[in-house]
Formats: sequence, C-alpha cells, structure tokens
Amino acid sequence: MSEVSHPAIRQNPPLLIVEDSNEDFEAIERFIGRSPIFVPIYRCVNGEQALAFLYHSGKYIQPETAPRPGMIVLDLNLPGTDGREVLHRIKQDDNLKTIPVVVFTTSNNPKDILDCYNYGVNSYIVKPINFSQLKQNIQMLVDYWFGVTTLPDSPKNSS
Repeated sequence: MSEVSHPAIRQNPPLLIVEDSNEDFEAIERFIGRSPIFVPIYRCVNGEQALAFLYHSGKYIQPETAPRPGMIVLDLNLPGTDGREVLHRIKQDDNLKTIPVVVFTTSNNPKDILDCYNYGVNSYIVKPINFSQLKQNIQMLVDYWFGVTTLPDSPKNSS
C-alpha cells in the first residue's frame, strides 16, 4: 500500500466564534461538533476579548491559548466594542486581514450589511429564528469554509 493512494487527513485551523449569547454559541458548537469535519473551536464573548485573543494580549498572551484562527464567526451586536469595530480592526491589520470573517448576526439592516462588506467581511449571514434552518446554515458554513475552500496559512514574519 502506498501513501499516495490515501488522502492526507487535513488538520483544520481553529475557528474563533465571537458571540455573547450562550444559547447561540452552544447551538453553533453542538452543530459543528456533529459535523464529520473536525474543527477546533475557541470563543470570545465580546469585542475586547476578541481583540485580545487576536493580538495576544491580556489572558491570551501565550500563543497556545489563542492560536491564529483559520476563520472568525462574528456577531455584530456585542457588549462594549461591537462586532463592527472588531471587523474594521481585523480588516485594517496586515497580519489579520487575510483571516476570513463571517458575520453571523440577527441584524438584517441594509446599512449593517453594506458597512460590513465595505469593511471587507467575507460573508454575512442573518441568524435564522427557525432551529432547523440554523442547523442547516451552520452545516453549510462548516462544509464550505472547512471542507471546500483552502484557507490561508498565517503570514510569516518578514523583517
């Protein structure tokens, strides 16, 4: 048996979920956990925590506690620094802007949608109220971003 005939098991990069609602986070985590695609999940509950995670500050100073995510699922309506500001900061930073960001929010406000795409969001999903639709959306998100697409590696520091 040759190694070439067997596809390599792909190690998926971590998913950072920035979500203040425990109920929404637990539903997302449960659906992703049932997926045949294994994705390590990290969670931040507000914008300040997400930025600390991404910039390795505060309790996230050690890279092991805050690995570079392969993708970020971001709620817009967060306490304190909201998701709009987090998105803007990510997409303005040369070291972070290649991380795909999917906004997953209750807001279907056309201004929010336009602003997010102007900031560089990769996808904007309005959270469905229907439980089965939520499950389907999460599965499609995981299948697409972790099963179909090729995510960028973290940039190498060039001095």
